[in-house]
Amino acid sequence: MTEAKTETGAEPKIVIVVAVATNGVIGREGDLPWRLSTDLKRFKALTIGKPVVMGRKTWASLGRPLPGRANIVISRNRDFEAQGAEVVPSLEAALELARKHAAAVGAGEICIIGGGEIYRQSIAVADVLHVTEVQAEVDGDTRFPAIDPAVFERVFEEELPRGEKDSHAMHFVTWRRRETAE
Repeated sequence: MTEAKTETGAEPKIVIVVAVATNGVIGREGDLPWRLSTDLKRFKALTIGKPVVMGRKTWASLGRPLPGRANIVISRNRDFEAQGAEVVPSLEAALELARKHAAAVGAGEICIIGGGEIYRQSIAVADVLHVTEVQAEVDGDTRFPAIDPAVFERVFEEELPRGEKDSHAMHFVTWRRRETAE
């Protein structure tokens, strides 16, 4: 794999950005099972200017490329096209392309933004998890994998009260891969 370094010479961190209900649900029928304006603002702040990696279903749910970010879509369908994004066949190919984009713009992070299958594959290589814990149990068909506290440690927490345009209260947590975890 080609190594692409940022301006500081370090390889960009692989960062998962996700909102998860207390019962592990992250999606329902190809969409989010909540409306969280506060979290969407945080999501934008965390991802703007950085390459974002997503699966085909997440791309379909967005309906358009996220502005101000290189959009990389993973699809095993070689004929799949995503206008305004680059399509690759695997997580490995997506990370390699994202590293090149990160190096080109001096971004220190690559953001993994869903969905369930992409999260399952990427949690094994993620350096940081930005998790919005949605304070609700919701019905859904897509779940986030369990976070192993032996591998990741909580390094930041912030309570987010339910805003006027939020369907639920939230708790924001940042997890960092432990130094000893391999």
